[in-house]
Amino acid sequence: MKFTYPAVFKKKEDGSFTVHFPDLSLCRAAGKNYEEAMANAKEAERDWIELELQEEEINIPFVSQVEDLTVEEGDIVQLLSVNIRLMEGWDE
Repeated sequence: MKFTYPAVFKKKEDGSFTVHFPDLSLCRAAGKNYEEAMANAKEAERDWIELELQEEEINIPFVSQVEDLTVEEGDIVQLLSVNIRLMEGWDE
């Protein structure tokens, strides 16, 4: 199944990036450059969703509209998608 959530990339003075997902509580990532931050953000998103799917009471949040997000000047908003296999042997 495909999950897509907005991620907010914030560039720091040293050129590194921090990333947070407004819809995924405490889901964060970072990288020494944009490409590394992107890869780490996708991994963090996948891990967050997979962990939630293992819970007894699954609570996958709704996806915010990008235009509804509160961001600061210079922030980059990207929609990040991950595919997660829900059942062994099943692929989308």
